Amino acid sequence: MPEPTFVQTFGTGTVRLASGAAAPSSGLFIPDSALQAAGLANPSTATAEGHLVAVTINAQNYLSQANFDSNIDQSLIIAKGFSSFTTRGTDNTEYRQDQITLSLTKIDGGATIDPDDY
Repeated sequence: MPEPTFVQTFGTGTVRLASGAAAPSSGLFIPDSALQAAGLANPSTATAEGHLVAVTINAQNYLSQANFDSNIDQSLIIAKGFSSFTTRGTDNTEYRQDQITLSLTKIDGGATIDPDDY
């Protein structure tokens, strides 16, 4: 099977723009509709962290353990972790802490994480 596509990983409408494309510079374009499909209500006013969570949720839909097991070209697995509670701040305010686990798989050849390996 081929490598997961940008659309499969980041959501419908996602493209890799070439330099000079219909955007200020080359790069990855993830449309607001893909972010909204992941639950981000208003991408234009959302935080950077909100954008990262939306991208991760979209990626989790395709980069599953089941797809990893059936596709030798897939190198990443995103899975739900365990929720817990923690306290923060001087008032010890209680927060819910949700986990998402990202597993990176490559042929053993070094101890560092290099994005070019995936």
